[in-house]
Amino acid sequence: MVHSDAAAPPAPVALDAVFAALADSTRRAVLETLGERSLSVTELAAPHAMSLTGFMKHLRVLEDAGLISRTKEGRVVRCELSARPMQEAAVWLSRYEKFWTGRLDALARFLYHQEQTEWRNLPAQTPGVPPSPSAATTPSRPTRSGARGPTRKR
Repeated sequence: MVHSDAAAPPAPVALDAVFAALADSTRRAVLETLGERSLSVTELAAPHAMSLTGFMKHLRVLEDAGLISRTKEGRVVRCELSARPMQEAAVWLSRYEKFWTGRLDALARFLYHQEQTEWRNLPAQTPGVPPSPSAATTPSRPTRSGARGPTRKR
């Protein structure tokens, strides 16, 4: 029986490449820009303060991760976003999101229970009667030192 690729988990190497590509802010900005429409390499490079050669290295990382595809129309190279690797990374992350959401929900329940327990353990007060002044702590009065003592002659 042959399984479809859509149900198979992404290969660890492919995920490594996607997360490595996403680790850089320039590459994330390129992906965000390409989310709007496909652009030429020159148009993509324009907002980034780097050489075209340096920018091309970023595009190569994105292409190797499968996040973009390049097509050549005459002398113009255009880039387009490829969503599939990003979707696979999102699926991988969602498993951990479920884990952490469960953990955080458990922590919230625990803290709520602790708060309720503390409120139950507080001494009861009679309405209209102020709490005893002896129950509160009062700050100590600062001590005053006397006059300056004699100094030793040297």
